[in-house]
Amino acid sequence: MPMKLLVGTLALLLVPVAWATTDPSQPVAKSPSGDAASANAPASRAFPAPPSSPKPSRGQINALVKRVSRQYGVEEALVRAVVAAESGYDAHAVSHAGAVGLMQLMPATAADYGVRSVRALFDAETNLRAGTRHLRRLLRKYGNDYGRVIMAYNAGEGVVDRTNSRVTYRETLNYTEAVIKNYRRYGGKAPTQAALNQVYALRRVSSAGQARRLMKKFLDPSLLSLKVKPTLDARFLSPSLHEVGPESRPMFELEAKSAP
Repeated sequence: MPMKLLVGTLALLLVPVAWATTDPSQPVAKSPSGDAASANAPASRAFPAPPSSPKPSRGQINALVKRVSRQYGVEEALVRAVVAAESGYDAHAVSHAGAVGLMQLMPATAADYGVRSVRALFDAETNLRAGTRHLRRLLRKYGNDYGRVIMAYNAGEGVVDRTNSRVTYRETLNYTEAVIKNYRRYGGKAPTQAALNQVYALRRVSSAGQARRLMKKFLDPSLLSLKVKPTLDARFLSPSLHEVGPESRPMFELEAKSAP
């Protein structure tokens, strides 16, 4: 067989092998901490479409919250605060990340509480039951520390545990503040000022860290070690001896860098 024909045949045989290693139909894997593994993530993901049925009113949702929160022993004000911050009482809400319904549950989280149909999460009562049970588990895990519970509801338990509750994601900090303020507005009785103070402190840490990253990215470190030398004799370094004009010279100038 001629050499050119042999090479062409081998190339054709190898092409399907390369395609097979990047099958876009593979699901996105989840680690135990709830972080999505991106190694086999598809380029785009189809989110569930909201149903065409009418949405329940705020009054109907509040009645459901009252009944469900009492059933699972979670403070009604906390459930209402989460619903307000997550979906604004929109039972058909779908987030850019694929969270669904009133309490914006991810399908994987809802499955832990027996809800294995994504479509079922658009049902207000089903969504509230799964979300309230999730809140109850977080309250037990974190000893009714509302700050940690709210952070974990938004960012995930893995993030809260790994950072020892020092979550600096701006989205999570804004979310935690919003839920705490909603909780207070709805008559919540648990102490939350310490959690709110922690949010403010972590936001300062986050801002300082962002400033450091920007400086590291855009500031040339070599500028921190510049050397200057006077342009005139020492006796002429007094600013009063210098005249302003096109012929004037600066009092100091940068030393030229020596060639490496």
